[in-house]
Order: sequence, then structure tokens, then C-alpha cells
Amino acid sequence: MSIAPVAPRRTAPAAAPDVRDVQDAPAAAPRVRHQAREAATVMVFSAATSAGIAVFFLLLAVAARQA
Repeated sequence: MSIAPVAPRRTAPAAAPDVRDVQDAPAAAPRVRHQAREAATVMVFSAATSAGIAVFFLLLAVAARQA
């Protein structure tokens, strides 16, 4: 006899879900490709923001040197 847990046995086939159950069901988890697309979007936004801030400070330093 094994001590590993096992799934309970099904005695009857599962009934089709009720229409009300389907409408109230939570949305499915996002797919990996959607998560990867969102992560890439965040990385591009972060890089663009960092580069923009760096250019702003560079221009500020150049302007301060000429004054």
C-alpha cells in the first residue's frame, strides 16, 4: 500500500456546466505569451523613460555650463 495521495474516483461523468456558472466564472489566467508581451512593454517603457531622463539631465548640464 502506498502513502502517496491519490485523486478521488469519479463515479459518474461530470454534468455540463450551467449557463449561470459560466457567466459567473472568473476569467482564465493570461497565457504566457500575453505575460511576455506585457513584460516586454514594461521594459521598453522603462528604457525609454530612463533614456529620456538621462538626456534631460545631459541637456541641463550642458546648459548650465554655457551660462
